[in-house]
Formats: sequence, C-alpha cells, structure tokens
Amino acid sequence: MAGQTPHHGAERALLDGFSLEMTGKDVPGLEEAAGSIPPGTRVNITFLGNEDLPMRVAAAAAVKRLGFVPVPHISARRLGSQVELEEFLGALETEAAVADAFVVGGDPAAPLGPYEDSLALIGSGLLGRYGIRNVGISGYPEGHPDIDDARLWAVLLDKCAALQEQNLQPTIITQFGFDVDPVLDWLAELRRRGVHAPVRIGVPGPAGVKRLLAFARRFGVASSAGIVHKYGFSLTNLLGIAGPDRFIGELAARLDEDHGLVQLHFYTFGGLKATAEWARRFAAA
Repeated sequence: MAGQTPHHGAERALLDGFSLEMTGKDVPGLEEAAGSIPPGTRVNITFLGNEDLPMRVAAAAAVKRLGFVPVPHISARRLGSQVELEEFLGALETEAAVADAFVVGGDPAAPLGPYEDSLALIGSGLLGRYGIRNVGISGYPEGHPDIDDARLWAVLLDKCAALQEQNLQPTIITQFGFDVDPVLDWLAELRRRGVHAPVRIGVPGPAGVKRLLAFARRFGVASSAGIVHKYGFSLTNLLGIAGPDRFIGELAARLDEDHGLVQLHFYTFGGLKATAEWARRFAAA
C-alpha cells in the first residue's frame, strides 16, 4: 500500500548497515550464516571468561576472512596485565588488521589486573598505538542494575572525551530492550548533553521467548507483561519464537533528525544465521 511506503522506507534505512554479535566459539555459526550477511557487516566478538586469547584472535581473523569487519570486545577487568592487553592488541593487528574495538568493564567484581573499568583501558593510550581507530562503548537506556544514572552519564561523557582527545571515533552500542520509549528518551538526553557520536541500538535477534526472558533478567532489562506484550510475545506461550519486527517498526516510525545517527546492533541469542536471515527477509518484505 502506498500509505505504508514512508514507514517501510524508514525501517529499511534503520536496518541498513546493522551489526551483529558472536562469541569466540561461534566461527562455525558465522561460516554457516556468511551467505546471508551483507559484505562489510560489522561483527562484534565477545570477550568471555571461558575463551582464551588465541580463540578470540582466530574469531577476529575468521570475520575478516569472510569479508566482514571484526569488532573484538576488550573486557577491562578480565585483563591480568598491560602485557596481556598489548599481546591481544598486537595479535589482532597482525592476524586480522583490526581497526575497531568495543571496550567494556566486564563481569568480574574485582579487576584481575590494572584496568578497573573501560575508561581506565581507554586512558592507557594503547588502543591507537595498535591501529584501533574506532571504539565502541556501552549505553544503557534502561539504566544499569549496579550503577546509578548520574554515574552512567558522567562516565559516558568522560569516555567520549577521552577517545576524542586521542583522535579515536566513539560509537555507542546500547544494551538490548523490549520497549522503544526509554530508548527514545535516552537518545534525546544523549544529544541534549552534546554527544553526537553514532549510536547502535541493541536489538535481540529472533529467539525463543524463554531464552530472551532469561537474558533480560540477567542484564536487568525491563520485561513486565505489558512491555513484552507490546514487543510482540505472550507470557502464556513461552515456547514460541519472538522477533524484533514490532520494535524496529516503532523505532523507525518515531526516530527523527534530533536523535542523530542511529543504526541497529543485533544480539544473536537465537543464532547468527537465524538473525541474518530474519534481517534479510525483513528488509525485503
């Protein structure tokens, strides 16, 4: 229908240039999905405690080899030393010509080495020395279970300033959610505070409802009955699969130029291939 075209155009524009997330162990899944992923897609590689440096580097090299852009995560509190950080950065540069990274504090309550958070890691000045030019940092539209909002905003602004001082380009990748309202409010506040960095809104790829709810609980994401119903799944059917169709449609319809440059980042809880094929079908619908 002609009346739906502008809305559909906005959805397609929002989907253009989306990024994906994988674990270091998920190289076979990436190889299986490669034919469904647009060339040049940015693929983030998580930094989990049960994976080691060679596995993370091999995953980055596989992303590069398959024609995509590797964006390895660097978990500040999981690094035991500056030597370990430099070894990782050196290997990424040598094996995968990595120019992009995503820095995160990480799960350990106490740091394993000298970096207490992602700001300390950025402040080391080592990223640019090893060829990193673009640095992703975290955004939390629904807040963080362990950090109050005032602190979240202060740290976000400090990280953007520290990166710009080093001539590194920041990109903010948000936690996923099921509700568009807090995302839009957070974007408006971000721009009001003078941050004009590109933002990638975190979206769960299609996955089982039970799995999505488990991740939501783990990350402190609001998942009340009203919110998840609005998102498009029912708490009475926990065995079903839920996709982000409705969320992306509403986000595309309500974004405006005041929200700045916004793209999507898919958390592939249901697998890389399922997410990539869903994105391809959605764009072509």
